[in-house]
Amino acid sequence: MKVLETLFVVVIFLALLFNVAFTLSDDYHMDEEETPVEADEEKMTTLNESAEHSCLLGASRFLAQQKPKKQLSCDKLPRICRRKGSPGPDCCNKNCVDVKTDGLNCGKCGNKCKYSQICCGGKCINPSVDKINCGDCNKRCKKGEFCSYGMCNYA
Repeated sequence: MKVLETLFVVVIFLALLFNVAFTLSDDYHMDEEETPVEADEEKMTTLNESAEHSCLLGASRFLAQQKPKKQLSCDKLPRICRRKGSPGPDCCNKNCVDVKTDGLNCGKCGNKCKYSQICCGGKCINPSVDKINCGDCNKRCKKGEFCSYGMCNYA
């Protein structure tokens, strides 16, 4: 019984060792300018290209789809953020955002609102107590009312 336990521990140890060794060898073979994300995208592209050449007879529609087109990032071409259908006109961390409403980039790139706050007009506010933005952006309470729990004159 002791022998089986020892054998099991040795097998698990070797599996972990091989896993770490292959991970390190993959990182070692990356180009100096290539980031891990780019390397993963390149591997996926290679996998997609090899899948296209295989026989897809009887394969699902998901497997038969064409490889996705590489999307442009706004850090090299900022005007793509002003296109119709874009999430916002501003470029933050290679993503198009609207700094007037984005809670992760409120007012400027990287300015993250706190847990209970939302971004309204580029400022982080707490909608549960703000009279000007009670419950949501630009929902004002009437004169003399107070904002509580995101509702005017609650209780």
